[in-house]
Amino acid sequence: MFLENTEPNAADMMSPAGLFQSFFQGGFECSTHQLTSGRRLDILASTKHDISTLADYSQLNEHSISTVRDGIRWHLIDRGTGKYNWDSFLPMLQAAREAGTQVIWDLLHYGWPSGLDIWKPEFVTRFALFAAAAAKTVKEYSDDIPFYAPINEISFMAWGGGDVAYLNPFAHDRGLELKVQLVRSSIAAMNAILDIDPRARFVHCDPIINVVVDPARPWERDAAEGHRRAQFEAWDMICGTSWPQLGGQQSFLDIIGVNYYRHNQWVFEGGALSSDDPRYRPLNSMLLDTFTRYGKPIFIAETGIEDEARPAWLRHVCSEARIAMSAGVPLEGICLYPILDHLGWDDDRMCRNGLLSTLPDNGRREEYVPLAEELRRQNRLFDQIRCI
Repeated sequence: MFLENTEPNAADMMSPAGLFQSFFQGGFECSTHQLTSGRRLDILASTKHDISTLADYSQLNEHSISTVRDGIRWHLIDRGTGKYNWDSFLPMLQAAREAGTQVIWDLLHYGWPSGLDIWKPEFVTRFALFAAAAAKTVKEYSDDIPFYAPINEISFMAWGGGDVAYLNPFAHDRGLELKVQLVRSSIAAMNAILDIDPRARFVHCDPIINVVVDPARPWERDAAEGHRRAQFEAWDMICGTSWPQLGGQQSFLDIIGVNYYRHNQWVFEGGALSSDDPRYRPLNSMLLDTFTRYGKPIFIAETGIEDEARPAWLRHVCSEARIAMSAGVPLEGICLYPILDHLGWDDDRMCRNGLLSTLPDNGRREEYVPLAEELRRQNRLFDQIRCI
């Protein structure tokens, strides 16, 4: 099903610097955006992770996962006029401390408070104030170096919300405008957080993609390549190599999180690219390209697949990761995303793509055993690298 490559020698691989407590991580889907129907998603609530955080973190510890991605739900906390209610967040923060879990906190995962216009300057200001308040709260309850993902998937959100009206704010042909606004907001949030806690680290997650042209339509080659190159625009803006008027600087592009799924490669204006197509790029080469471009700490911030393919997909991604590491990429980790099964955004269908089940039963979630077994195997293989 997935392309396999010859495994490199462990001794030849670049070891990660150890930014994170665990190489394998768990990502809790924390989308809070509004749908075209007007209904707001809250995946943390629908999976009951928000009230089962300690049990979930403790169960992941059994799988040698002590670093996670999780979300702070802006729309529940920010009451406007500078007033915040942290009741939805403090139990999660306390659970992380009790479980000894390191958390990368998403501040904006597609959703924001109702009535706030994302196109206005006030959006930037209010997000920065919220980020500062969140940093102050985290600092009050934890002595650890904090990790934040200011805005999740700026590039995808700009396309989905600004070009094709799939996500809020449901606009067409305004993708670049939305991307600039999101970068401006992210930079403002980072500045605000650093004023509260100069130790803070920042993760910027976006998909890495490959877009090719249909041989029957060679005139689309430039458009396809332009679409592929757009994957780097947000990172370039954040680090100040493009649109410097936004205030980007190299230190802001702190840690790069690359999100990779089987649908991240496609034919321009066409379907998904098959893994046996000669134009299909191995993940290891995409990781190498991204690291070479920026020279920043890098990790796979999202990867997963549904149903019985889960173990094979993890095996494939890990194999590609080791090849990248042997080529000099100091990969810091791999985040299984999502770590919980959940209901789909658009149709409430059951997405069986996690290590653990959608809902807990008497404090524990059912584990998908084949994936758990593959995860143990991969942990042993990467332990060999870390011990060299």
